[in-house]
Amino acid sequence: MMTSDETTHMARCVGGDRWVVSWLPGRTLTGRQAVTAMTIATTVATREMRTGAEWALLDDLALELGLTAREATFMVALENHDYRKTVEPRARVLD
Repeated sequence: MMTSDETTHMARCVGGDRWVVSWLPGRTLTGRQAVTAMTIATTVATREMRTGAEWALLDDLALELGLTAREATFMVALENHDYRKTVEPRARVLD
């Protein structure tokens, strides 16, 4: 399992060198790609992309996943659920 203190996203090994990442539902990645995906999620969570150089760096990372920097940024924000929290069961009221 890969987690980060800066983002709620995480990556989980599903066997061998196959990983799933919370912001890329439905995709299976290699371990290297999972590290890249977590790096992107952390980068998006911790800094505002202001310069062309910052976007170019993110573009290089996203390319490894077959995405652009803007696509990756959008997907990180879209799939931003905190999977680390445990959900308390709701009490049922019986009539």
